[in-house]
Amino acid sequence: MPLRDDITSSVKDAMKTKDAIRLSTLRLVNAAIKDRDIAARAEDRCDGIEDSEIMALLAKMVKQREESATTYDDNGRPELAERERSEIDVIRKFMPTPLTEDELKAVIEGYVKDSGATCLKSMGKIMGQLKSEYAGRVDMGKAGAIVKSHLCN
Repeated sequence: MPLRDDITSSVKDAMKTKDAIRLSTLRLVNAAIKDRDIAARAEDRCDGIEDSEIMALLAKMVKQREESATTYDDNGRPELAERERSEIDVIRKFMPTPLTEDELKAVIEGYVKDSGATCLKSMGKIMGQLKSEYAGRVDMGKAGAIVKSHLCN
């Protein structure tokens, strides 16, 4: 089942079970997907966005909520931080399990060896491969640091 259909089905289930947080979060996800679809149409991509792009969108939404939760905690608003964490849990159910740091290092090491990259000029190529093959499973900030460490040695 495509990811988009899975999310739509979950919206219906949340309505039936009257799960307010889950329903509002999934509606936000659907709205973000529709916004991306509109942007894709402007780029002459009539089919809308693919599952890999939806995964990237979900990863971005999780990261935004993690940052918001931290900010709320720092400012003494634990109830708002908890709401953000609840939304993170709902979104993560649609994402594949993230790569562990060891798995990420192994994947990057393989890409560096396969491409024969020796300098930072090749970083974009390796990051592109990671983004396309592991969408939603990799924190690109951490991945960038690991790629740099492999290329600078």
